[in-house]
Amino acid sequence: MPLSQANIDDKTPLGANPVSGGGTTFRTWAPSATAVYLKVGPFNGATVEDEAFRLVNNGRGVWSGFVPGATDGTEYKFYIVGTGSKGYKRDPYARELSLSPPFPKSNCVVRRPDGYPWHDQDFQMPAFRDLVVYQFHIGVYYAADSSGNDARRKRPGTFLDVVDRLEYLADLGVNAIEPLPVIEFPTTTSRGYNYTDYFSPEMDYTLPPGPDLVRLTGVVNRLLNAKGKAPLKDEALATQVNQMKAMVDLFHLYGIAVLFDVVYNHAGGTLDDESLYYYDRQPPGDDNRSLYFTTEGWAGGKVFAYWNQDVRQFLIDNANDFLRECHCDGFRYDEVTVIDRFGGWNFCQNLTDTVHFVKDKSIHVAEYWNPDQTWVLKPTGDNGAGFDAVWSDRLRGAVRGAVAQASAGSRAAISFDAVRDGIYPPPGFSAAWKSVVHLENHDIVFDGNGPRVARLADGSNSRSVVRPEPLACGNGPADDLARHPHAVHGRRVPRRQVLERQQPGPAPLLGRAENRQGDARLPAILPRTDRLTQPPARVALGGGERVSRPQ
Repeated sequence: MPLSQANIDDKTPLGANPVSGGGTTFRTWAPSATAVYLKVGPFNGATVEDEAFRLVNNGRGVWSGFVPGATDGTEYKFYIVGTGSKGYKRDPYARELSLSPPFPKSNCVVRRPDGYPWHDQDFQMPAFRDLVVYQFHIGVYYAADSSGNDARRKRPGTFLDVVDRLEYLADLGVNAIEPLPVIEFPTTTSRGYNYTDYFSPEMDYTLPPGPDLVRLTGVVNRLLNAKGKAPLKDEALATQVNQMKAMVDLFHLYGIAVLFDVVYNHAGGTLDDESLYYYDRQPPGDDNRSLYFTTEGWAGGKVFAYWNQDVRQFLIDNANDFLRECHCDGFRYDEVTVIDRFGGWNFCQNLTDTVHFVKDKSIHVAEYWNPDQTWVLKPTGDNGAGFDAVWSDRLRGAVRGAVAQASAGSRAAISFDAVRDGIYPPPGFSAAWKSVVHLENHDIVFDGNGPRVARLADGSNSRSVVRPEPLACGNGPADDLARHPHAVHGRRVPRRQVLERQQPGPAPLLGRAENRQGDARLPAILPRTDRLTQPPARVALGGGERVSRPQ
């Protein structure tokens, strides 16, 4: 007999979902598989093709089963038998992965979507036009030991370490944070854009039981107490996903929004045998058979198959999960240009229609570098992509250009025309805030790429200060990070500039944090949400054809 179908119907979400009466439903999409089995821990070498744990195919490629004894904390994997191979696969919807065995052999962990006691019911999203957004890398941003000393040579920074800097950031005037991607990536070090397990937080950004977790639990409860909120019990922060949610919760209590940086243009880097790659185990050799991907590549990874309705739904479910379960306030979408290039315009429309329905006060910012950026902002009803705002390099290039001119000496000719123009709305934009301006970002100043603004001003002094009003720009040291084991791609993430906005202006401002222990640094975001198994009725997930639009 295969697994029970109790508590399962067509609306049951994919992944592992505990039910109110006890037990857990398990569902996965593997349309070309010939059989799918559930392996529930402990993983002790027992038979995996066990008829009692075979999932049932609903006739549309979704395999399901109900396990009465599975609960929060239960470890599991799917064992998929396909026409090309058979073996374990991690659940694409897993909310958490086990620390042991280590990735990529990690097991999936059942987690309740409502397992964190939120305190942020009164949080109000700042007006989009007033956003001052700080971008930073959680792993190298900040980590301290019990004596307050820099701990980043011993371990990466974590979600709770960022909470330890919350009061500083609130005092600085930041009202939104945007950490680089916080989802599980396969390499030891990374900027995060090669992640593979879309619903699971990066394990290195969480803390196992031990003195650091005890100390930072105390920090969390002190911050809660300062706002008149009840403290968290120790077990509330014992899970990885709850540590991520706690960061969002605390920043909300202090009036700071959390924006996630998501990657829907590709997955990987490395895609191991238990990943999404060839998930239903069709014969290898033609990546158009790999289920989630095509033969196209980007940034070392694989581009998603946007023509496939179920692949589009997977990515939309991911965004909904962050918004609902993790209370995220919006997203920065990495390289929407690439999504468009490979036929994903229709997907962008499905995505933005859905997330605006799910959380109407969330902001959705595209990184889109096509010459006419206005199309990515137009409503979907006008064949636009439906995003709220778009990254702009106009002010960045203008300020860096002016500083470079000034560095030529006292007789240098300096033009501020481009700086002036960079503050105003670009042609065709209805409001300045729709063009998100910044002086530096992760692509420009990561180690070995472009110089910091301060070094542009004075090549002999990396700590020189430039003060173009009304922005104050500072720079910090942290040369000791050169050998830090958690630096980006095996190198340290460069010193981060602090960008302070004195008065809210017409456009959102993206600042960057210093990579310094004890001085200015930025917060990070990290929400997750409740799954929509179906998009709202007004979102049509049609056949995946590219929507025609003027070029």
